[in-house]
Amino acid sequence: MAERKTRLGIVGCGNISGIYMQNAQQLFEAIEVVACADIIPERSAARAEEFGVPRVCTAEELVADPDVDIVVNLTTPATHVPVQMAAIDAGKHVYTEKPQATTREDGARVVAAAREAGVRVGCAPDTFLGAGIQTCRKLIDEGRIGRPVAAIAFMMNHGHESWHPDPDFYYQPGGGPMFDMGPYYLTALVNLIGPVRRVTSSTQISFPERTIGSEPHRGEIIRVNTPTHIAGSIDFECGAVGTIITSFDVYAARVPRIQVFGSEGTLTVPDPNGFGGPVGLWRPDAEDWQDVPLTHTYDENSRGLGVADMAAAIRSGRAHRANGDLAFHVLDVMQAFLEASETGRHVEIESTCERPAPLPTGLRPGTLDD
Repeated sequence: MAERKTRLGIVGCGNISGIYMQNAQQLFEAIEVVACADIIPERSAARAEEFGVPRVCTAEELVADPDVDIVVNLTTPATHVPVQMAAIDAGKHVYTEKPQATTREDGARVVAAAREAGVRVGCAPDTFLGAGIQTCRKLIDEGRIGRPVAAIAFMMNHGHESWHPDPDFYYQPGGGPMFDMGPYYLTALVNLIGPVRRVTSSTQISFPERTIGSEPHRGEIIRVNTPTHIAGSIDFECGAVGTIITSFDVYAARVPRIQVFGSEGTLTVPDPNGFGGPVGLWRPDAEDWQDVPLTHTYDENSRGLGVADMAAAIRSGRAHRANGDLAFHVLDVMQAFLEASETGRHVEIESTCERPAPLPTGLRPGTLDD
């Protein structure tokens, strides 16, 4: 008899929910979506019809549903913690979109509550499990660039108000380029190099007001209440030094996404907001940059990969990779960047985490373990 699939209930049926539902229903073999909820009932009903989800309900009903094994929290950042806490209180495992929380205190509360309840907490991003960054992880672990000594990471654009239907929250506390996109870059760096020891930074709000150019709020003014350009320095526990810039204040830039510099070479890492992408390797014994073929599965949009890995880990008893400790460490670092600029000092990072185990090579699509 086939083993029963792990059953997901999705809270939040906005833009990102479509790819989660599509991959849960069509790509990953061991999970399925059995219920969905949204503060706008018409939105959850539409998603359920689109992807064949059998039950549409309220968030409260979903969390209490005994048929739901993992609550997948795709709400906006301000409600990430209440949904997670409700799921934990109900004895459910919960996986949430990034960031885990908008403050360090709330993130710590989630992790502690889950540990006390004996349930698992997972958190996006899961793009670091894609073929691009997993290939880079393999190259580093094999010593192809020697010991990592430095890294750079750049996320630079002009923000969301020209295209997003509801962009205001990107410019409020808990938003901004660091909390919006920083999780992708910092999670990738921690996966490749290891946890962070301390940071410092300079931040600014370059444009105090933003005019929305998209419907349905075209012409409305956003008052910006969080830094929109953050330039940070990172000291990793291993001794490597990193530089990161996240910005919503730049119209165009020709910069790499991430590069890792080692004692024996340099590695160009693909966009951490994607699953595939080109990998470049430079070594002193080669005449030029080398394009490295991807060594792993999942090079297309595989959002939900972290949830599928969590479900597989629950079944086998191993640790899941996009876990609460990793997410909290990234949250801790992101808040420390803002504090460092406000106080004009280095901020020591009190949290830490393990580098997630690399994915095996040669996985059959839809699976997570050999």
